[in-house]
Order: sequence, then C-alpha cells, then structure tokens
Amino acid sequence: MPELVTLANGLRVVVVPMPHARSVALSMYVGAGSRFEVAADAGLSHFVEHLCFKGTERRPRPKDVAIEIDAMGGSINAATEREYTVYYAKVTPEHAARALDVLGDMVRRSLFVADEVERERGVVLEELAAVEDSPDEHVGVLLDGLLWPGQAHGRDIAGTPETVAAIGRERLHGYYRAQHVANGVVVAIAGAIDARAVLALVQEQLGDWAPGAPATWTPNAGGAGARLQLLAKDTEQTHLALGLLACGARDADRYPLGLLSVVVGEGMSSRLFLRLREELGLCYDVRSHLTQLLDTGAFAVSAGVDTERAAEAVGEIGRELARAREPVGAAELERAKGLVSSRIQLYMEDTQSVAGWYGSRAIRGLPLDRPERVIECFARVSIDDVARVANAVLRDEALHVAAIGPFDDDAALRDRATLAC
Repeated sequence: MPELVTLANGLRVVVVPMPHARSVALSMYVGAGSRFEVAADAGLSHFVEHLCFKGTERRPRPKDVAIEIDAMGGSINAATEREYTVYYAKVTPEHAARALDVLGDMVRRSLFVADEVERERGVVLEELAAVEDSPDEHVGVLLDGLLWPGQAHGRDIAGTPETVAAIGRERLHGYYRAQHVANGVVVAIAGAIDARAVLALVQEQLGDWAPGAPATWTPNAGGAGARLQLLAKDTEQTHLALGLLACGARDADRYPLGLLSVVVGEGMSSRLFLRLREELGLCYDVRSHLTQLLDTGAFAVSAGVDTERAAEAVGEIGRELARAREPVGAAELERAKGLVSSRIQLYMEDTQSVAGWYGSRAIRGLPLDRPERVIECFARVSIDDVARVANAVLRDEALHVAAIGPFDDDAALRDRATLAC
C-alpha cells in the first residue's frame, strides 16, 4: 500500500515499499508544465527542467551530477509534461539517500548561470528542430493545435523557437523559484525501502525547504479549431493524425474510453491494424491513443502512409471509427479487458513505474488508486458503456485531421476527413 504523508512545510511524500525489489526509484514531481505558461512564455517549464542539470552551489559543473550518479551505478533524468515536471533517479538501496540529495539539490538550488542558460538555449532550440525533422512527432503537435487552439495544452510543451529565444535568464530563474517550492512538490519513492526510514530521510533532507505561493495551471477554455491542417513537406510518407475531444482524467468514462481505444487501435489484433495493415497494406503501423488531462482529453489515431494512398487511409480510418459506434462483441471486449489488466500489472513490476504511478497522481490531486482498483474499474465496463462513450466521442463534426507530407492538393484528404460510412 502507498503511504502519503504531508510534511509541515507542505511537501507531500508518497512511499511505496516493494519487498522483492532490488532497486529504489526516487521521483520529484513539481507543479510546473506547459499548462502553467502564458503564450509568450511557451516552453518555460521545459527550459527550466534542462537548467536544473547545469549546476548547483555544491555541484557547480554540469558534469558533477552525471559523475555522481554514475559512481552509484544509477540513472537520472527528467521530463516536462503539460501538468507537471518530474525529476527522477534509480539506484540500488544503499545509494538512496545520496540520490535523494542529488535530486533535492537540483530542484532546490540550481544556479542558472548566465553562460549555461545561453548554452542550453541552443540545446533546446536543437530539440525543437529535431521535432520539425520528425514528422511523426510534429503531426501530433499540429493535431493538438486543432483540438485546443490558442491554449497552453494545444502547444508544443517545449515552446517555439521564437519564445525560447526570447525568454530571459531572470524570467527563467524567477519561475523556477516560484514553482519549485515545498508545497508545490511531491516526492515519490518506491522499491527496496523501509517506509519509516525513508520518511525520516526525507524529513532530514527536505524538511527545511520553504513553502511558497506557486501558480496553478490554466483550465481548459473549450472551442476546438479548424477541421483540417496540412503541412506540405518533402517526406517519404504522409504522416496522419486524426483526433476528437474526449473526457479527462477525472471522468469515470475514462474506463470505457480506454477499452474503446484498445478495440479500435491498440495492438496487433486491433481493428485498425487488421484492416489497414493486414487487409489493405496501407501502412506499416497504425494506432490509437488517449490524452487524458485533468479537465479535458482526446482520442487520436496516427499512421504513416504512402502519399498516393493518404486519402484512402483517412477514409478507412473514418469508416472504422464510425463502425466503433456500434456495440462491440462480448469476446472483443473481454480481450480488451485482458490486455489492459496485463499491461497494468507488467508496468507495475518496475520501481520507477510504481513511483510514477503514484507520484503523477498525487501532484495532480488525483486519488492514489491502486492498480488492482483500476483493473476492477475496467472489468466492470459493459458493452453498453463502451457504445455510449463511443457515440458521445466519435462524432463526425468533432473530427480533426492533421497531415504532413508532399501534397500538391488537399482536396482529396478534405473529402475523406469524415466518419460517414
């Protein structure tokens, strides 16, 4: 069972002992992400994440953190999402205290030296350029912009070249100091640990961390954008992303929606895979996936196809989505439930995954549901539940299509961007 404790300074600590594990995963979740940013600051949280690896008073050189973690035989990394930023490490049990000290030092005392800021600015700009050169990633960014136009969660988490180039050192450091405060952070630790000893360790190392008044995320304003966006580019394939707005992470309908996604496009036995790849040979890979934010979400399908057959692929995907509004078969639904159950159980074998499971929920204020409860929620979903959610989400007028490829004319794709059978 996870144990959640809030220290006097507001720091939340989630501890999950795993008696048979041989590692300890430590994660620090910060209330900072793209949903906390105004348009002019797009990419601010991600930029700050990079700079937390560039030196502290006790570890002034960027390589000092890497050398120390390598000496433990461990790993360290970070990621910025829309609703949080996470810094994480994984080590053997005897190094847990030292790893927590490294993470805490980075998150609390990074220096933001001017030269390092400018050096890392170039790195972030190259990261943005890499997305531009990866049409399978870039098309997803375009789709987000159609689903949530003009909103923080509809932008690339890393920002744009213009915003990254314009954000100054003082703005970066000010945001860092405002958001990286005790009452804006969750520490999640899982693995070969004793809960009482770990809580004492966190109190010892982080109990003096001052609280603050961190900003919160911007709620969804609604109002989707254009139905279709095409970006002409000299690529070998046309990369497609089709999406519809759906429920968020707090909505009970996320369970039937998750099973609908499995049936439609997750795995080699999914309807889209069997139809588009196995029967028609339209693509190498096609898949559906969900985005579930606190107050909004999306159901999306992505594929890379021969440009000459792009319109045909869009039409076939639309037909499969339309067919998904009809009740699924009992056997098909049971297979989907089995896949979800096994996926969750296998995911929870890893200490880092366990820390992430609980830490990502705690930082967003979601219930710390155990995996067994989530599996039970999926098991209770009925055929009627899936049909009801499918008909609410898979509406023709709600479909948005983004495509990147060597187009001469968008008329064929525009004609096929429908769920009509």
